[in-house]
This record gives sequence, C-alpha cells and structure tokens, in this order.
Amino acid sequence: MDIYLPPSLDMEARRIVFSTWNDHVPFGYDIVTALRPEVIVELGSYSGLSFFTFCQAMAENDIDGTAFAIDTWEGDDHTGVYSDDIYADVDKHARDHYRGISYLMRMRFEEALHHFQDESIDLLHIDGLHTYEAVKNDFETWLPKVKPGGTILFHDIAAKVKDFGVWKLWQELEEDYNTFNFKHGFGLGVLEKPGRTSPRPDLLKVLFEGNAESHQKIRKLYAHISRYHESLRKEQAAEKRRKAKNNIT
Repeated sequence: MDIYLPPSLDMEARRIVFSTWNDHVPFGYDIVTALRPEVIVELGSYSGLSFFTFCQAMAENDIDGTAFAIDTWEGDDHTGVYSDDIYADVDKHARDHYRGISYLMRMRFEEALHHFQDESIDLLHIDGLHTYEAVKNDFETWLPKVKPGGTILFHDIAAKVKDFGVWKLWQELEEDYNTFNFKHGFGLGVLEKPGRTSPRPDLLKVLFEGNAESHQKIRKLYAHISRYHESLRKEQAAEKRRKAKNNIT
C-alpha cells in the first residue's frame, strides 16, 4: 500500500454522543474529504453522529455540498421509541454548526424519495431498520438515486444480534458489486455503484484496487485511529466533568 495519511488524524470531533458509529467516525470523515460530494443522504440518523461527521468534513475541507438526514426521529423496532428531545438536540446542533449545508428531513425514507432526482446522490449512508427485508428495500429503492460510481455505506454489516440482517444482505452484495468491509466495531461496508467514469480518489483506490496486504493494513489503520479518537473522547468527557464539578464547588 502506498503511503496514505488519513485527514482524520488531525480532526477533533465536534459531536460527542454514545453511538456504535464511534468506531467509524475517522473513516466517515475521510471518505467525505476524499469524495468531495455535492449531495450526501443518510437514511437513519438518530443522534446524528455519522451525519455530523460528514458535515464536519464538508465544513472543514471547503466542500461545496449539501447533506440530508432522513429519519422520523420516533424510533423503530430495534431502538425502541424515544422522546422528541433527540430530534431537538440534533436540530440544535445542525443549526448551531452546519446551517446552510445540513438539512433534516423528518419523514419516512419512502416519503423522501421524490425529493431526489435519479443519479443525483454522491454518498448514501444506509443505517435505518436493520432487518434483512428493511435494509434490502432501502438499498433497492435508493440505488437509482445514486450517481454512477457513487458510494454507499452500510452500518452494522457484522452485527448478528436480534433479527439484524444487514450481514446477510452484505454477503449477497459482495457477489455483485465492488465492495470493501471494515471489521472493527459492528462493521462498516463500502459499496461502489457501477458506472464510474472518473479516476477514483486515493482512498477508494486502496479499498477497491488494493491487494490482500493493503486491505489488511487499511483495516488495521482505521481500527487504530478509532481507538485513538476514543481515548480523546474519554479525555474530553473527563475534562467536561472536572469543569462541571469545579463550577458546582
């Protein structure tokens, strides 16, 4: 593998919340930095960690694009029902930090489809209900909206809990598409829609053109960066608690 220095090594995450997506924040930041997308769409945002990672990359790298988060913010069979406080917090963070580039679409995925033209999305992140039937439907209905050569991310491709079925769909997609998988955390799948006509950015070259050795190295690299960022988050949380304690006393 050629020398690759991830931009996320120097990033300081603005959004600090508990999420299994914490394992993939560095890659989320880097894939947006590499693609420089005009349109990002996320299906399923919950507390907004992945979505605001994408937005942060756009803001800090002068990327002229727009990011859309689509969610009911009501919960589902896997997350359970959650209060309106979740949406209020996400909305406030969007307005405070990413006004003009981030848009929250509080609706069901199928209701949002007509808002996007075919072949208009550069980066699609699928992270809604995780049953096999649901994620397959999300992929098949939104695939026409993705540009030829566009990138689709799938969260939780390694999670085999409850009735999660992303792993099963991912195994099927690996047979028919250019794909790459990160195995740390609950897994993250990266898929390239056929039809790319422009050269791949360096990060995608590593993922889709690399050999077994380079793939092993990039997986280890992002696992290490993830742990590094986790240590930073813990340090930030501890500092916040210390400040709060000092203010009380």
